[in-house]
Formats: sequence, structure tokens, C-alpha cells
Amino acid sequence: MNATTRTLPVKERFHLPKGVIYLDGNSLGPLPRGTTERVQQMMEQEWGDHLITGWNRDGWMEQPARVGNRVARLIGAPAGSVTMGDTLSVKVYQALSAALKLRPARRVILSDSGNFPSDLYMAQGLIRQLGQGYTLRVVAPEEVAGAMDDTVAVAMITQVDYRTGRMHDMTAITRAAHAAGAIMLWDLAHSAGAVPVDLAGSSCEFAVGCTYKYLNGGPGAPAFIYAREDVAAEMQPALAGWLGHDAPFAFEPEYRPAPGIARMRVGTPPVIQMTALEQALTVWDGVDMQDVRAASIRLSELFIKEVEANCPQLRLASPRDPAMRGSQVSFAFDDGYAAMQALIAHGVIGDFRAPDIMRFGFTPLYLDEEDVRQAARILTRILTDRLWDAPEFRTRHQVT
Repeated sequence: MNATTRTLPVKERFHLPKGVIYLDGNSLGPLPRGTTERVQQMMEQEWGDHLITGWNRDGWMEQPARVGNRVARLIGAPAGSVTMGDTLSVKVYQALSAALKLRPARRVILSDSGNFPSDLYMAQGLIRQLGQGYTLRVVAPEEVAGAMDDTVAVAMITQVDYRTGRMHDMTAITRAAHAAGAIMLWDLAHSAGAVPVDLAGSSCEFAVGCTYKYLNGGPGAPAFIYAREDVAAEMQPALAGWLGHDAPFAFEPEYRPAPGIARMRVGTPPVIQMTALEQALTVWDGVDMQDVRAASIRLSELFIKEVEANCPQLRLASPRDPAMRGSQVSFAFDDGYAAMQALIAHGVIGDFRAPDIMRFGFTPLYLDEEDVRQAARILTRILTDRLWDAPEFRTRHQVT
């Protein structure tokens, strides 16, 4: 560890409610300290005092590239290969459509049954729009590498399964895709800020991800998109937005793509939200992803040990081998929704994924071993005393 590397956790960098153990950073990261003040400064001094001159004076127009470079460091991508903006679903659509154009003679999009539904919906919608015989082939996660063949145009895979935390081997899957002549597109929604990622080393063509989970950008924080340098130079954006033009303020009637990844910009950057994200990313200063990974495994292994020793009602739904998991642990329980609501009511926040998954995220930036032990003790009491078996915990909310 060098002199600039911080020892984990760095709890002082976060606003964490007293009496709460937060095991849901895999769904929404907590508020980093300094973000509120920075956003207020942006709104009052930049937007308020500078008005429209803020685009030049305060660097708003450069934010997508500037923030993209900060994200790039955390996902093993070179500077200038990542840009920010829009939602993850939009970025999936952009990457997938661009990837298909790179393999015009092929008609299969390959994905797996552990992929997040929105990715599959984007593929289904694009297929309906394109026609031309395109199909979506969905296989079991363990069958992905073997399903690569000369009909596959694009392999669209989420590295870490949102339900179970099962993690694909990025290098091996990308190698299999390339051996079959396919384009590789990774969704890093549950990877960025959770596990070490080496996009450059994997040689994948595209990657996308969100920033409101482990990167703590806040609800609705803008997504990112990566393209390998050679691919970025030739890709054709399906969403040919004004700010993806080479010279937006020339107001030319015909689209002319900006160089490289900048052509994947679509509309006006969400400056307020991106300011929050830019500030939030400072919590990673001096933090090494290898240290984060090692601490995440220690915490998740401790939680599994404590829960399995005291909660026989639960069944581990995540891979037993920590090397095969992301930074979350999932347990299956028939009454998992009610149990999770009871757990939240007792100060431990996780979440639930249908049909029966209780999901717990382990973020070493603000969690330590005592947090994990205490969470397991509270969970044990809720299950042993059947505290979950109450009407108020069975009422389904809109967000689970």
C-alpha cells in the first residue's frame, strides 16, 4: 500500500443515518459528504449567477468527458474512451445498435437468463424496429461461452447478475465472442465500483453502466458508455443527437459524427445531476479497487457464515465461491419480501427481488465487520421470532 492509498472503510466520506446498517448500495449508493454543498454551489453560483454563461465559464459542456475519465479509472478504460449522459437503457440501445452495424451479415443477439430485464427489453425493441430477421437468443449463464457461433453478431452480457451476484469471467467470455467473430458488449451496472474491471485488457468493444449504485451518484444519476478506440472511430450512432455532432454550434443540417466516443453523446448533459456525480466520485480518491475487492470478499464471507449458522430458513442463492460473486450476497426465502420489510424496519436495509430473493450488498467504503455481525444478529432475531409475519410487512410497495 502506497502512502496515498486510504485504509478502508472511509465512512467519514458519507452521510450515513444513525442507527442504520446499509446493505443496499448495490441498488442505490448513499449520499457522499460534500455533494449537497457542491450542488448548491453549482445552482446558486454557476446557474444562479452565471446563467447561460456557465456552459463556457463553468465547464458544463465538458462534463460528460471529464466525468467519463473519472469513471474510466474505475473500470480499467483509457482516458477519452468513456462519456456520460442519459440512462443506462439508452446507453444499452446505443451500444447494441452500433454493435449490430459492425456485423451486418449476422442476425443473432446473444444474452443470458441472468441479464437485467431492461437490457433484454432494449434488445427486443430494437429487433422489432429493425426487422430483417434479427433474433435474441437467451441461454443459461453457464452456457454463454458455448453458445458463441458464427451466427452471433453481438454478445450482450451483464457481468454481475443482479439477483444472485453470479459473476462472469470477462476475459474468457470476451475471448469466446471474438473467437466466434462476434462483438462483445458488457453491462457493468453491478461491477463498476464493486469489482476490479479491466476493459482495456479484455479487449471488448463496448461497455455500459450506471452510476447510482456503487458509484454513489444519486437517484437517476447519468449512465456511461465505453467504446474501444478503433471501434469508436467507425461506429454509427443510431441516436444521432445534436451534441454527438462534430460541431454542434455550426448548426449544420446534416449529421457529422464527433470523433471517438463523443459521438455517443445525445442531448444536453444533465448538469445538476452530473455535478452531484462528479463530486461523489471524489470518495474514490486514494482508494484502490483491489483493496475494495479483498474487503468485499471478507465482509460477504463473514455474512454468509453468520447467516448460515443462525438462519436455517434461508438458502444461499449466490455462488459459494467468492471468486464467482460480485459484491452482493443473496438468500432465498419463500417469505423473503416480508422478512426484508421487517429487517428494514429494524434498521438493516437490503432489498428484495422476485420471486424469493433477499439481496444484500457489501460496500467496503462504508461497511465494516461489526456492521455485518450486527446485521446478521438482527436478521436472526427477525427469523427466529417470526417478526416478519405481520400484516404491515406483507403489503407490497411499488419499489421492492
